[in-house]
Amino acid sequence: MTKVILTDIEGTTSSLSFVKDVLFPYARERIVEFVRQHVEEPSVKKELEEVRRLSGKNLNDSEIIEQLIRWIDEDKKITPLKSLQGMIWEDGYKKGDFKGHVYEDAVQHLKKWKQAGLKLYIFSSGSVQAQKLLFAHTEYGDLTPLFSGYFDTTIGSKREAESYRKIADSIGMPPGEILFLSDIREELDAARAAGMPVKWLIRDGALDTKAAHRQIRNFDAISLS
Repeated sequence: MTKVILTDIEGTTSSLSFVKDVLFPYARERIVEFVRQHVEEPSVKKELEEVRRLSGKNLNDSEIIEQLIRWIDEDKKITPLKSLQGMIWEDGYKKGDFKGHVYEDAVQHLKKWKQAGLKLYIFSSGSVQAQKLLFAHTEYGDLTPLFSGYFDTTIGSKREAESYRKIADSIGMPPGEILFLSDIREELDAARAAGMPVKWLIRDGALDTKAAHRQIRNFDAISLS
């Protein structure tokens, strides 16, 4: 019996185009200025040191910026990059430059499940900070009260079963009672390997009835019975 919903964001609760066409370009355009202006702030300095560690080189500030831009262009899911992007997006949300996109069907069902007593969690490659910002600034208002917790790549890769085992342990529920929703097959493979039931969201294009996991169009097609 499903007692917990664990959901991805991009392509699942929210449009891929919002992340790729709004958030990513916004951060890329501002990351040089942001790092230079905030380089001495402890929260930023911590992430820059992590960039140095991951690169294996004693990079100066300009080289760190170049590395961050390369990672953005290569769409790397690297934790310090995600953290810095989240800081930039926070400023954008506060300024009202954009609102977090969430599909109406996702909003309706997340609210219904919450009212029914299910626990709702997010697992995204974006930082926890970025996740909270998106759901706090939507056209439906602040949706963060719906969620009991958030997970990002600090717990592990979304394509590794061990990450989902760790999430189940953190939540304190058997994997078999946690339904994972995503639009990425490799993530669903990993969650299933950890013992979680899964649903494959296909927002656009034809559904494949012979796919490795059951494909559905949207949250309206999710039955928890």
